Amino acid sequence: MVEMIVGVDPHKASNTIAVLDRDETLHGRYRFENTAEGLVAMLDAVGEFADRVWAVEGANGIGRSVAQRLVAAGETVVDVPAKLATRVRVYSTGHGAKTDETDAVAIATAAVHSKRLRLVRADDENVALKLLSDRRHQLIASRTQSICRLHRLIRELIPGGTPRALTAERAEALVNGLNVTDPAGLMRIELARDHIDDIKRFDRRIDQVTLKIHTAVTNSGTTLTRIYGVGPVTAGLILGEVGDVTRFATRNHFASYTGTAPIAVSSGDINRHRLNRSGNRQLNHAVHIAAIAQIRYDTPGRGYYRRKLAEGKSKREALRCLKRRISDAVYRQLLTDRQLDQHQDPTWPRWPSSRGGHPSYRSPDTLRRNGQPMKPRTSPV
Repeated sequence: MVEMIVGVDPHKASNTIAVLDRDETLHGRYRFENTAEGLVAMLDAVGEFADRVWAVEGANGIGRSVAQRLVAAGETVVDVPAKLATRVRVYSTGHGAKTDETDAVAIATAAVHSKRLRLVRADDENVALKLLSDRRHQLIASRTQSICRLHRLIRELIPGGTPRALTAERAEALVNGLNVTDPAGLMRIELARDHIDDIKRFDRRIDQVTLKIHTAVTNSGTTLTRIYGVGPVTAGLILGEVGDVTRFATRNHFASYTGTAPIAVSSGDINRHRLNRSGNRQLNHAVHIAAIAQIRYDTPGRGYYRRKLAEGKSKREALRCLKRRISDAVYRQLLTDRQLDQHQDPTWPRWPSSRGGHPSYRSPDTLRRNGQPMKPRTSPV
């Protein structure tokens, strides 16, 4: 029986599919509403093709809903990155017309020629961690916005304003100590107090979400936290963004995804590389946090960083080298979690600093209460 590839171009209100075989012969194109009834009709339309694989564009984005519903219905679903479908459409014959039908054909064609597409699985605890990490990021962004608006009001009330490290308690003390009588000044104080209330609310919500992330990471039993600089919050971000680590064939593929692998720009006898600004920037940020922590304290990462400086590399180049090594360590530990082999990574262990150091109060992994860092516990050496 010939295997059929069903390309799906998902949208908010509709889903367009194209059915191709392995020889790229088109067997039909259909459009359905993105509803429960539309899903049933879509399954009925391809019911004659028993051996089929669904190729959904952006199964982690706009296509997540239809992809998860297809998985729940017992279908085999793969994720087609939008970049692959775009390349197929660009190099196809014709005038480059872009419609939902041509997009569905391009998605199916990309699936025919791609050998290592990610198999979509039902949402699990990693998806829950990603949702929590995204929520925490949104709350922090909203808090930062309120802090910036509060700074502007305080600057209009107090010449020169106040230092950047502003908390709700300090701002409240400053505002309560002002003696203002003009209408504009009174309105500024009223608005400043509204922002202070918003900041306090954001602090409480951030603390609650952070505690949930700590609990979820602890319950997952991951070994990521054995890497120095990777705390529960960072580990939750990594687990949520990576998902199934087996979709990366090697550590090099994983490093490309995290944006820690340099891009080759060689030509002729000139062999050189440039900074990789692509990849998953959330993961790149997580690896960057770990690298800074390892450089700051007495860790194997600091020794590696100093060796690269001694070789003549700049500080930024040495930091990029360290980030690549940490990316490899993260990949190894994710594979360790997959194999249920809870052993200590011998290369990049989570050693406490010999100087008794602990995460900075600015660290995202520091537990807080009402926005204030809790007193850290001393770790045995």
